[in-house]
Amino acid sequence: MSAHLQQNQQKVLATGLIGCGHWGPNYLRVFQQLTGTEILQAADLNPQRRESLKSQFSAVEFCENASEIFKNPQIDAVVIATPATSHFELVSQALRAGKHVLCEKPLTLRIEEGQALTQLAAAQAKILMVGHTFLFNTGIRQLKSYLTQNLLGELYYLHSTRTNLGPIRSDVGAIEDLASHDISIFNYLLDSLPLEVSARAHSCLPHPHEDIAFITLSYPDKIAAHVHVSWLNPVKVRQMTLVGSQKMVTWDDINTTEPIRIYEAGVMQEPYYQDFGQYQLLPKQGDTHIPRLQMSEPLKAEVQEFLNAIHSQTPPFSDGNFGTGVVKVLDAIRASLNAGGSPIQISP
Repeated sequence: MSAHLQQNQQKVLATGLIGCGHWGPNYLRVFQQLTGTEILQAADLNPQRRESLKSQFSAVEFCENASEIFKNPQIDAVVIATPATSHFELVSQALRAGKHVLCEKPLTLRIEEGQALTQLAAAQAKILMVGHTFLFNTGIRQLKSYLTQNLLGELYYLHSTRTNLGPIRSDVGAIEDLASHDISIFNYLLDSLPLEVSARAHSCLPHPHEDIAFITLSYPDKIAAHVHVSWLNPVKVRQMTLVGSQKMVTWDDINTTEPIRIYEAGVMQEPYYQDFGQYQLLPKQGDTHIPRLQMSEPLKAEVQEFLNAIHSQTPPFSDGNFGTGVVKVLDAIRASLNAGGSPIQISP
């Protein structure tokens, strides 16, 4: 059989997009750039938004209701990029309609809903993936390889800062919107959920959601982690620090040319001392290394992972179970806030 005939016989994966607001157009762009797939239909409740996108994506049929996508027999998979409060119902309908699903984070706002969707996807033999986009960031993947190689020695703690002036959401607060990124990264890097969390948050603007949050997480092996998030800050920061017994690493997502720096730094014990009064721990400063990374767009890598999972029928690593794990942590953070910042344990 000729290569031309083989190519013609390969089925193009037809996809539908639900939600064309802040993040949805990025999916339209990325799917347009990938081979072997296309977005046939896109649904959004806003008629002005649909009209403005038609000129950019003329091959896409825009509609008002998600039900039109669910009923379309040509569509194999659905991307859901709507407010988090709508995720459970839309993902449920998509899976029951026999569609594979890529859902934006967080998967749901309740643990029971995340578990129910994961079980439904398994029963329907469909792929359920959660769009934790930063897990596909080249820098985060590099941090993961350092931990796998034990490059840092014994890992002591992680710290993350994620701030900016907006965008301010109306459906969820800064914890679900921003901290969910850092929680998913920590869970991915450490291959575990935290054992315990505590949190304090503040609402400054006239709405019911928090604008600033400070979160402390305790992971297995006595690894501590801390997250600071705010969408009420004049400076855009996306930084993470990992501190180990041998080396320390920083990641700066805003620095696209040199996002990672490795510090030959640590603390050493004074080798010679006669009594406890002479005992001291000395800082050790060495070279700083800046590895060269081959950067790629995280969203494009995420979508490609989704397509590969469908073709191979192999669950992606950010599947329903992983997404529900993040929801578990968010739920514990909410419980800590309600308890005045008291530590809340997380069940496995």
